[in-house]
Amino acid sequence: MIRDIVIIKDGLPLLSKHFAEHDNPSKSNKAFSEGDSLIMVSGFFTALNSFSDSFEDLGTISELKLSNNELKLSFLKDSSIPNLIYLATYDDKSKSVNVLRALRKIAQTFMRKYDINKILNWNGRRDYFESFGDILTFFVEEERKEREGQFKERVIDLFKEVEDKINEESNFKILKQNNREEINLPDYCRKVPRFSCTKKINPKYYLTGDTSINVFHRINGKRSIAQITQELEMQHEQVYNICKNLVKLGFINLQ
Repeated sequence: MIRDIVIIKDGLPLLSKHFAEHDNPSKSNKAFSEGDSLIMVSGFFTALNSFSDSFEDLGTISELKLSNNELKLSFLKDSSIPNLIYLATYDDKSKSVNVLRALRKIAQTFMRKYDINKILNWNGRRDYFESFGDILTFFVEEERKEREGQFKERVIDLFKEVEDKINEESNFKILKQNNREEINLPDYCRKVPRFSCTKKINPKYYLTGDTSINVFHRINGKRSIAQITQELEMQHEQVYNICKNLVKLGFINLQ
């Protein structure tokens, strides 16, 4: 979660806001947003920014981690105004990429709200940019919702992955069981009934009972006795006996 946002110009804080609702009550939480500490932090990051500019081949610095504190520091340098820096402190619950995205949105909005001349000619009063604090709150809350949304998506994906794994294992067990059962089937279960009579037949004239008629309608020259049995949820021997009767009637043969 984002704990602090500080906007720095020429080593001095233009605006800072601490988000107390995210604090851990058992720890000191305002090291970057109070009095002398805020001024020291502002000066330090301005110096760090100047150092980074002096060694362009090394690239830019965008994140720091202090060893005795759970907070990380992410900062963004404004490209349009020299020595204008946007700083955020945050804990492990937030991703650095999300915090940096929030800082970019803050920077863009800040430049739209206050033109360059107002920023360059700042008179040093801390309350000059105070109204922007509500906008900081909006973007911090947006980052929180985005983070929670990503967490929910990860949980859903995890559940889906577990579910797919369970289904995969279940299907594998069913397949093994079916293969085992198929191996133990009588030979006649592999036989495929095929019509031997080309004349269209109405089974109701020759067969009694819905079971026999249902078996008759399942015969298509491709289904085996085992497959017909499975589709109709019957006994193999029962289907086989019906097929034998159809053979005697001259309607089908078993291959």
